[in-house]
Amino acid sequence: MTTTTYTVTGMTCGHCEGSVRSEVSKLQGVTTIDVSAASGRLVVTSESPLDDTAVLAAVDEAGYSAARA
Repeated sequence: MTTTTYTVTGMTCGHCEGSVRSEVSKLQGVTTIDVSAASGRLVVTSESPLDDTAVLAAVDEAGYSAARA
């Protein structure tokens, strides 16, 4: 298992969290997603290391910006 943390900007509420969670969960190998609008953190646990570009693209698809923390 691999855990990676990202900083997400633009989230303000639970709906925002749900949008990010929905997009990131589509990535193959993702097992757990912890996302918080309050802290601006996204923690992704996966079976093997994920391509950061794919995670950032998923967050972008949800309408937010992210960077690896």
